[in-house]
Amino acid sequence: MNRRAQLCARLLCFLLASSLSGIFATGQAQTSTTLVATGSSLPEPLYVAWGDAYHAKHPETQLRYLPEGTGESARKILAGVGDWGGGDAPIPENGVKSAALPVLELPTVLIGIAVVYNLPNTPGELRLSGPVLGDIFLGRAKLWNDPAIAKLNPAMKLPAQPIQVIHRADGKGANYILSDFLCKVSPEFLTKAGRGESPKWPVGASAARSQDMSDKVRATSWSIGYTESNLAQGAALRMAHIKNPAGEFVVPTTKSIAAAALGVKLRDDFRVSLTNAPGRDSYPIASFTWLYIPVKSKNPERGRVVVDYLRWIYAEGQKIAQERGYATLPNELLAKVTASVAGVR
Repeated sequence: MNRRAQLCARLLCFLLASSLSGIFATGQAQTSTTLVATGSSLPEPLYVAWGDAYHAKHPETQLRYLPEGTGESARKILAGVGDWGGGDAPIPENGVKSAALPVLELPTVLIGIAVVYNLPNTPGELRLSGPVLGDIFLGRAKLWNDPAIAKLNPAMKLPAQPIQVIHRADGKGANYILSDFLCKVSPEFLTKAGRGESPKWPVGASAARSQDMSDKVRATSWSIGYTESNLAQGAALRMAHIKNPAGEFVVPTTKSIAAAALGVKLRDDFRVSLTNAPGRDSYPIASFTWLYIPVKSKNPERGRVVVDYLRWIYAEGQKIAQERGYATLPNELLAKVTASVAGVR
């Protein structure tokens, strides 16, 4: 375990140990609860905003969200550690079956993984297809003026510069979403790298956090990487137009990300892939981001607070998400997810 992971683990233990009943300065005994979660860094800005807004209305409850990654979050929740978790990939079936306590996976919002790039002095809007993007991350397309890239971008004067690939570190939800898309459109990527939170990347430098990805792409000429679309916009990074199944080249927007959910048949357990979804307007690298919720809390009082927070997320929380530029859940799905919250204790 690296030093950062050790520090996060210690902080999690401290927060869990300190989130007991307390006494406010008024001298009157009141219940004070701190909910603690680990999860993906992709939705972290939204989850922090949700925590602040909820605390403003419920001063007796605080929320602490530690962005340790999708994989680590799932491991902790399956082991019974933490009040809830957050991730950008469904928990593997074998993990769900072997969990210390039953776990619900509830989508919160939709996210799009933007393919970001740094091409100095190269105007125009980059277009990429799934197979060509797969070749880039497999190291098969080595130069920016590779014939396959140039064919998709006849109006751009692409340089004869080596492509500097940047990918996320192991255990990240962004890896899962991108690799899920690439495995659907590139049999070679499926065979050589695979689908998951830790693909076998054959080339490229690694970025641990979402912020690290943004910083590295911005600082590295001729680079390409990927991150959540709101984070990409906030970092003023250029985003590639990605070819969808209808043959349209699309960038991630709230409209194009939401369109992906409309073209997919949803499951009752919400464990569904939205990548490469049909539809003229669909962005092909889209996904839900999920909360991992223990069905029964070890502490009934904490469980009641979790349920109240979940109900708030699927009401006022959705409005806040929309205001912050996220694609919110379609009404029909929102009703089903809200009904599922009733099963949490």
